[in-house]
Amino acid sequence: MQPRALEVADFDFDLPRDLIAQHPAARRSASRLLDATAPVPVDRVFDELPTLLAPGDLLVVNDTRVIKARLFGHKAATGGAVEALVERVLPGGNEVWAHLRASKSPRPGSVIAFADGAFDAEVVGRCGPDHSLYHLRFASDPYALLERHGHVPLPPYITHADDADDARRYQTVFAARPGAVAAPTAALHFDAPVLAALQARGIELSRVTLHVGAGTFQPVRVERLSEHRMHREWFDVPAATVAAIEAARTAHRRVVAVGTTTLRALESAALGGELRAGAAETDLFITPGFRFRVVDRLLTNFHLPRSTLLMLVSAFAGYDRVRALYRHAVARRYRFFSYGDAMLLERDGAE
Repeated sequence: MQPRALEVADFDFDLPRDLIAQHPAARRSASRLLDATAPVPVDRVFDELPTLLAPGDLLVVNDTRVIKARLFGHKAATGGAVEALVERVLPGGNEVWAHLRASKSPRPGSVIAFADGAFDAEVVGRCGPDHSLYHLRFASDPYALLERHGHVPLPPYITHADDADDARRYQTVFAARPGAVAAPTAALHFDAPVLAALQARGIELSRVTLHVGAGTFQPVRVERLSEHRMHREWFDVPAATVAAIEAARTAHRRVVAVGTTTLRALESAALGGELRAGAAETDLFITPGFRFRVVDRLLTNFHLPRSTLLMLVSAFAGYDRVRALYRHAVARRYRFFSYGDAMLLERDGAE
């Protein structure tokens, strides 16, 4: 008898609204850490992470940098309000792809005045795989304009307006390559003392880049997982990281992905059977039954009900195991989502 195909409803759970973290912990590494690497989960604090890893283990982090991707403006011709969320800065010019919210869809050739008229953008047309985005041409360098006039693109479940603290805390200590519109949140817990402790313990560190898109928050709108299509994200796996992973494999040391974005980059780069260096785009949708080739352990935050990230985590650590861990987290009042707490998982079936 064939097993029943998984549906979105299989990844639902009840989450009290007061467990959705609206602000980060006072100190990055003071957040809680659910240690799920043993049969019985253990409640810890994040700064205990170095003690849970063995000398020689390889941590891989995502060094993407969140851009101030949210802009407010108005149509130059009519004065109608427009909110933009830049999804991607296109290479080699002043053009971007963006989500737009307006009472009526702006037409190609129309002009939007952003940031109280500080600069204009021309609507080139619709774009993206499903034509849900808008192709905009900015007046000058998009990165500079966004840094000067944009707002931190906080997730939709964070209800306060962005402020100076968000500009600092919704950015990881590894952030180097601008392009993300959402933070790789598992890395938000790292600070200088934790990094020093990891180094003292002999934990190695490598980097990948995956520019997280706004699609990470988009709901799954079909019931059968097989019918869902993921948004595309740009990633880069350096040759040095591939070499570090190969060395860890040869020495029988573990590869620990910091966050689902790091895991998606690594596993996307290994879909051909072996891990390859280079830059590409991925729309990899990881669900139970996926064969993991690279990652042994995963450090991750707690994710939204019915989300693709919860499906990924369930594929990695086992559906029943993750359901039990989430029940534990709710009962122990862990904080959820981007500014929430973390969990360390072992790959299902890993020795």
